[in-house]
Amino acid sequence: MFNKGDAVKWRFRNGETHGVIIKIHTKDFIFMNRQRRASESEPQYEVMSEKTDKTAVHKASALKKI
Repeated sequence: MFNKGDAVKWRFRNGETHGVIIKIHTKDFIFMNRQRRASESEPQYEVMSEKTDKTAVHKASALKKI
C-alpha cells in the first residue's frame, strides 16, 4: 500500500508520468463529477502530476512507488 506524500508513477494514454499522492480515499466519493468506489480494503489514491499539476485518481494496481 501507499502513503500520502509517496512519489509514484503511472501509465496513461500518452505514456508514463509521475507525481505525488495527495489524498487517500477509503470511502465512496465524487471526483470530476463522477462517482468513484473506494473502501478500506481497496482505496483509491488521488495523485498530482509533477509535469502538469493536474490531479487524477488511481487504484493501487495502477501505481508504482519510485
